[in-house]
Amino acid sequence: MRVKGEEYVEDAFSFLAFPLEVLPYVIITLLVAFTVHEFAHAYAAYKFGDPTAKNEGRLTLSPLAHLDPFGTILILLAGFGWAKPVPVNRFYFKNPRLAGVIVSVAGPLSNLLMAFIGIAMFYILQSQAGPMPSGFLQALLDFFRIFYNLNVILFLFNLLPIPPLDGYRIIEDLVPRTIRPKMAKFETYGIIVFIVLFVTPLDQYTIRPFLDNGTYIITSIFNGILIPLF
Repeated sequence: MRVKGEEYVEDAFSFLAFPLEVLPYVIITLLVAFTVHEFAHAYAAYKFGDPTAKNEGRLTLSPLAHLDPFGTILILLAGFGWAKPVPVNRFYFKNPRLAGVIVSVAGPLSNLLMAFIGIAMFYILQSQAGPMPSGFLQALLDFFRIFYNLNVILFLFNLLPIPPLDGYRIIEDLVPRTIRPKMAKFETYGIIVFIVLFVTPLDQYTIRPFLDNGTYIITSIFNGILIPLF
């Protein structure tokens, strides 16, 4: 049954990338996911001897230090966006290549860890909910489902080998030093390649299959761990 006037509310928010009813869950998830992701980069860099992020106030779990206003709004409107990149000075690292890879992968791994926490909480709550969960319990189930899904997507998305994503930085640290200057030239066009692949039908043959297949694999692994426990 549709309440009178409800269709006008839906039309007013039709520009959003997410349904209006789940928007609060999405916003909370993104606040946590972006903040922890960037903090993980800053913390890993600091532990390897680079104080740059700490000196710029990024070694914190305050969302205000990490969120990019435009990038956050864009993810709500278009389904993709970004936080403020954590500054890293590899000259502080004793082993720049190894430390660089660990610092780069720390962010995505934090999203994978949060995804596991999210699906574990979903299973715990579901085991207590019974066939007819209360309104509050159902809201928690919906939140943790979204929390899980978005963190898995962020984990996979950031591993794409496209600048300025973490996957590109990982490859940059792994390849021979002679190749890195050539990769640096490609960075100029990285954002253009990223936009073309994401907002055109090409994403159905590139990014989308990677995200869909990766989500399926991760979910299967997590289910294999958690289902026997519940």
